[in-house]
Amino acid sequence: MFDALVNAFRAPDIRRRILFVLGALIIIRLLAHVPVPGVDRDALASFFSSNALLGLLDLFSGGGLSTFSVVGMGVNPYINASIIMQLMQGVIPSLQQLSREGEYGRQRINQITRYLTVPLALLQAYGFLAILYSQGIIKVFDITNIETLTQIISLTAGTVLLMWIGELMTERGIGNGISFIIFAGIVGRVPISIARFLESPDWTAGVLFVVIGLVVIAGIVYIQEGQRRIPIQYASRVRGRRMYQGGSTFLPLRVNQAGVIPIIFAVSIILFPAQIASYFETSQVDIVAGIATFVRSFFENPVIYASLYFLLTVGFTYFYTAFTFKPDETADNLRKNGGFIPGIRPGTPTRDYLQKVVFRITLAGALFLGTVAVLPVIVSGMFSSLGGLGLGGTAILIVVSVVVETMKQMEAQLMMRQYEGFIK
Repeated sequence: MFDALVNAFRAPDIRRRILFVLGALIIIRLLAHVPVPGVDRDALASFFSSNALLGLLDLFSGGGLSTFSVVGMGVNPYINASIIMQLMQGVIPSLQQLSREGEYGRQRINQITRYLTVPLALLQAYGFLAILYSQGIIKVFDITNIETLTQIISLTAGTVLLMWIGELMTERGIGNGISFIIFAGIVGRVPISIARFLESPDWTAGVLFVVIGLVVIAGIVYIQEGQRRIPIQYASRVRGRRMYQGGSTFLPLRVNQAGVIPIIFAVSIILFPAQIASYFETSQVDIVAGIATFVRSFFENPVIYASLYFLLTVGFTYFYTAFTFKPDETADNLRKNGGFIPGIRPGTPTRDYLQKVVFRITLAGALFLGTVAVLPVIVSGMFSSLGGLGLGGTAILIVVSVVVETMKQMEAQLMMRQYEGFIK
């Protein structure tokens, strides 16, 4: 692997791409320490330590949200806009048609996603400030006040800046820029967690923690790279005066086609009721306060929380897979191009066969994502003495996925130059 890394730096264009990504990541980490004025830092840190939903958002912003930096919202609005656009392509015919128009359609959808990011960032910044004001962390919250306007515009501008840097990293670097920004935010918190653990270390629990982490990483790589290859046979066909010889290939169906999206959906939903209930616990109406206390205690019960989290993750995996993979379109495209699955008739039988295969392999992917989702609850119960260390399922899934994808792209770049790559 070290030889492959040396070979990568020997190639001027690959070296330039790697250095560009590293430089962009340094700029992003510097921006994460540029604060937005007008907030009580100590009260903000205390509030984030007790709020799971904002803690999740802070994870994707690399800690910028808990420090109220200009890039505090990270690329969350852009991710939300991308998810909305993906879902809308399945229900809006015009967007569906646009997605089939190749490079032009992809660029148009990306442009719409950028436009959608701005209002989402404005709304998210406004909502975040409203929550901070309700907790007494900021003293002024008025849309007509210059301080509030400055805070909203600063947070929105930070998101737009990160989106622009991410797209530059995708174009001029190696890998997906937006994924790298999230990756950098997660990895940037590791030294702080290690320092907190070393303040009062429990080495036995620490070693077991590392072993579990390595096993989880191996499992994530195995499942993420797992796929079912459906054999496809193409018949010989004549077009004009030319005859095209038939051949055979395969249709790769990934075990986990939904990625990390189901975990994000599930955790957002399961944390939302407890978050809303916490605002009504201090109500003057006894019935309202009692219901709010019951709802919060119900969803904060570790067994109930883990069970609902697991079931929601499994359900959203099937839901999102149904949007991203359409067996009827795949079967129709195979039929139009003269392809067929050996032993399966084209058309409806092919669609039914693909549906059955996708349902079965998605079950493995859904159970895997559900296990990764509840892993932090299990680990925190087993190793309560780990201090600042934590094994977040969502975080480790993102980190491993970004590293594997980046290695694949560097492998392709090296193989083009006849160097030996990373993957053996």
